[in-house]
Amino acid sequence: MCGRYVIFSEQDNREMNKIMEEINKKYNPEEVRTGEILPTNKAPVLVLENNQITPDLIAWGFPNFKNKGVIINARAETAEEKRMFRDSLFLRRCIIPSTGFFEWKHDSTKQKYLFNLPDEQMLYMAGFYNEFQGEKRFIILTTAANSSMEYIHDRMPIVLKKDKLKPWMRDTAMAMEIMHQMPPVLDKKAV
Repeated sequence: MCGRYVIFSEQDNREMNKIMEEINKKYNPEEVRTGEILPTNKAPVLVLENNQITPDLIAWGFPNFKNKGVIINARAETAEEKRMFRDSLFLRRCIIPSTGFFEWKHDSTKQKYLFNLPDEQMLYMAGFYNEFQGEKRFIILTTAANSSMEYIHDRMPIVLKKDKLKPWMRDTAMAMEIMHQMPPVLDKKAV
């Protein structure tokens, strides 16, 4: 599961700085959330617009029509079958740029960990979006945890390495394959 992630824009992180520059050209910088991103926050998300991958500012979480709150994650194993997710998955895939995500160990310590890709400044997560009452909203896709994550939590986001970004966005058949591949091994540190 992914319930919080982070966007840090250190000076030497060119990828994140480029995304943030493009977002700040389109939107009021005060609307753009950085640091720890929580459900319902508006955050930079990469979408396909005029056949170009471009940043947009989108709120995290689909409305939960059965209960209060929002739905922030979708299981890769069942997203194709769920009416609420199916069209978005096939027609409106997106990429959530981050510098890592957080997860807590659910024992007496409640230790918080930051997960990211080894030797990478960026961690891209697979997702999709839709529009509800005139507002775009996104969800992060999750899968079964791999060996780097499973002792902390049994779920993790689908992490996209750089060579998977374009196929995720532009090729539905490849995107469905990517959804069911084992995610890359991640580094973690206690925070």
